[in-house]
Amino acid sequence: MNNNIDKIKSLIAELIELIGEDVSREGIKKTPLRVAKSWDFFSQGYRQKVSDVINDAIFTEDSKDMIVVRDIEFFSLCEHHMIPFFGRAHVGYIPNGKIIGLSKIPRIVDLFSRRLQVQERLTDQIANTIQDVLNPIGVAVVMEGRHLCMQMRGVEKQNSLASTSAMLGQFRKSAETRSEFLSIISK
Repeated sequence: MNNNIDKIKSLIAELIELIGEDVSREGIKKTPLRVAKSWDFFSQGYRQKVSDVINDAIFTEDSKDMIVVRDIEFFSLCEHHMIPFFGRAHVGYIPNGKIIGLSKIPRIVDLFSRRLQVQERLTDQIANTIQDVLNPIGVAVVMEGRHLCMQMRGVEKQNSLASTSAMLGQFRKSAETRSEFLSIISK
């Protein structure tokens, strides 16, 4: 656990008081600690390394066909408002002699999601990490997110959905490869 829990707890208590609430009220009394523990979890991506998440789960394999993990649920916090955004990530790659354990792909999504983020950067970080660790023929990442900063404040558009994509290698070069990936993730 993050050793800044006590500092975060103190800041949250101060925030609660600044907005006009009584921090000693029964329902609020334990809120600063709960929020501090939540932030410890929400920000754990800053304390993780890709190598620890992958944990040697890269294997030599002759497979040349596209590998796709779709509908990976994610949540993150908008770096502009510190309000959640969440949705689904779809990640595909074409191996070039190496594959990664399938469970490691959602773990990579989580690593970068659990930081203050914008969806555009998050999408690129996932794609670039897969590219760096596997050197595949191509990588594709599509993310669809609902942003509470757009739904709860500002434009207040409750049904809006943001889609971002990163296409590297063969997915960028070939419309056919890109179409195959997009067809797989739209099922």
